Amino acid sequence: MKPLQASSGDVLADRRADYAEMLFASGDHAPAAELLRGTLELAPAWALGWFRLGEMYEAAGDFSSASHAWETARGLDPQDRAGAGLKLALIGQIPEPEAPPSAFVEALFDRYADKFDASLVDKLGYRVPGLLFDALQAQAQAARRFRLALDLGCGTGLMGERLRPVSDRLEGVDISAAMLRKARAKRLYDRLEKVDLQDFHHAGDAPDLVTAADVFLYVGDLAGVVAAVSRLLAPGGLFAFSVEKLAEGEEYALQPSRRYAHAEGYLRRVLGGAGLKVLSLDEATIRQDRGQAVAGLIVVAALSP
Repeated sequence: MKPLQASSGDVLADRRADYAEMLFASGDHAPAAELLRGTLELAPAWALGWFRLGEMYEAAGDFSSASHAWETARGLDPQDRAGAGLKLALIGQIPEPEAPPSAFVEALFDRYADKFDASLVDKLGYRVPGLLFDALQAQAQAARRFRLALDLGCGTGLMGERLRPVSDRLEGVDISAAMLRKARAKRLYDRLEKVDLQDFHHAGDAPDLVTAADVFLYVGDLAGVVAAVSRLLAPGGLFAFSVEKLAEGEEYALQPSRRYAHAEGYLRRVLGGAGLKVLSLDEATIRQDRGQAVAGLIVVAALSP
C-alpha cells in the first residue's frame, strides 16, 4: 500500500509546517494551528497536513475547526490511512465504527515495523506474549504440543517466539507487509500470509491453537472474527487472546488512543455465542502508556470436542 505523503511537496510549506510544530511543542496550540492552516493554502491536497491540523485545533479546544480539518483529510484520502474518521468519532461528529479502516491499521504498522520490537518491549514493557503463553500452559495438559498453531496479527513474531518451541507447525497472518518481512527474517513461522482480519479466512488444516496477542485493540465488534476462529478450530482446540479492559456498562468502546477496549461480559457473550467455552479470563497489566499501566484481559477459550 502506498504510504501517506509525509511531505507537502512544497519546500516553503514544509518549512512553515515545521515552524507550526515548534509552536505546538512549546504549548502555543492555537497559534500553531493558525500557522499550519495558512500553510495548507500552499498545499491544499496534503491529506496528512489536514489531519495534523485537526490535532492542533483539538489541542486548542476548537473542535469545530478540528472536525472540518479531519473531514477534509478524509475527503482527500478516502482510504483514511491517517484515521481521521476515528478522530471524528471520538469528538462525537460521526457514529463510532465497529472497526477502524483497514488502511489505517495497515499504514500504522507498516510505519511502525522497524522500531516495533524495541519500542513495545523495551520502552512500553509489553507483556502479552508471555502472559498468553503462561495462561495456555496453565490450561493445557502437561508438556502439550500443538500440531498447528495459527498466530493472528503475528506482527514481527513476538508471540511466535513463544509458540515455536511447542508447535509442530506455526503459521502467522498479519495485515502489514512490513511486519511480515520482520517476522519472516526471524525464521519462526512455517507459513506467513497477508490477511485483513475484518475479512478473515483461513484455508488448510484446522489449527488446534489460535492466538491473537494485542490484535483486537484494532477490532471493535469481535463477533465476526470470533465466529471465524470457532469455525476453523479443531475439536478441543484452544483460542488465546488479549484485549484492553473496558469497565462494564458497554460492550466495547473506542479510546482516545484510537484503540478499542472490551468488557469482560461482552467477551463471555461473544465466545459463548460462537460455541467456545471460557477456560480462564484474568486481568493483568499488559503494557505501559504515557507512564500509566494499561489493564488488559488475558483469555483462553476452547472449542468443545
